[in-house]
Order: sequence, then structure tokens, then C-alpha cells
Amino acid sequence: MAIDTEAIQEHIKGIIIALGDDPNREGLKDTPKRVARMFEEVFEGMNYSNHEIANMFNKTFEEDLAFVEENQDLIIVRDIEVFSHCEHHLALMYDMKVTVAYVPNGKVIGLSKIARIVDMVSKRLQLQERIGSDIAEIMQKITGSEDIAVLIEGYHSCMTARGINKVAAKTQTSTLRGRFKTDSSLRMRLK
Repeated sequence: MAIDTEAIQEHIKGIIIALGDDPNREGLKDTPKRVARMFEEVFEGMNYSNHEIANMFNKTFEEDLAFVEENQDLIIVRDIEVFSHCEHHLALMYDMKVTVAYVPNGKVIGLSKIARIVDMVSKRLQLQERIGSDIAEIMQKITGSEDIAVLIEGYHSCMTARGINKVAAKTQTSTLRGRFKTDSSLRMRLK
């Protein structure tokens, strides 16, 4: 699915009018174009399915894995900073930190690819819970490991800047797959 920037421009112009302003005034006349370009960038992940993202970042290393002791080693990438947009209000989810962990199953993924997966999944209209599930699904496809954990914490402007206005309310989610669900000692290693 391609993002329709011309439709976005028309709708933004309509929103400006609905807000009671003049879309032709100096400060606003290029706003629809700027918003369309911004949406194209921040919603890039809307163009791809989880399967396509997995194919895009499927760079693993299988040779010389003597350092990976079967079922014992754990790879963790912490504090991947991203933002996303809540699908309920189109509100910003910000100051998000994502931790991705997995137990290798014969191959490891390039570390930068983990951050790229997190970034691409976040560039969709999302729920924080779904971000974790999507990342876990993609990691399973690429690594062949069933043992995946995704921890996310972040702020939601639909909670902090409107509605209830609780500026310190941080949301934490955890998506646990495979042995992370049942093995408390493995979960403890995430801390």
C-alpha cells in the first residue's frame, strides 16, 4: 500500500478550514505539503507487512557460532529509542524505549537489523502492545527462534497532553514468546 500524499494534503487543508483558519494564509499555505511529507516519513511502516519487513532485514549469521552455547546464550538489545502514533487518537507515543531479547537457534541476526525492525514497526498507526507482538513475530521469522521477548515503555500523549492529563503516566508492555513465558530464570536475565 502506498501512502497517498495528495489525499493527505487535501484532508489537512480541510482540517485547517474545520479549525476555523485560512489554509491560504502565509504561515499555513505550505502546511498540507509539509504534513504529507512528514506522514510519508513517520508512517513508512504502513507500506510493509510483517512478512515484508522480515524479508527486508533478514541478515543472519550462521557460520562460526561456536560462541553460542545451545539454549544458554541470550542476546539482548536494550533502549532502542522510537516513537509511534496511537491508532485511537493519532496521538504521539513518545520517549519509547524498546528492549528485544532472544535465545539464538543456530543463527544470529545483525544487531543493527533489530533496531531497524523496531523502527519500521513503530512507523505505523499502532498500539504499544501490537508493536511488541509485531517485533516478536518478525524476530521469530528471521532467527528461527521461538524464544523472543520484547519489552516496551513509553509515554502516550493521549494520556499526557489531553484527556486525563497525567504527564508522568508511563506505559510498560512485555511480549513473551517461547521459554520467556515459562522460564522465570530466563525472564530475570532481562532485568
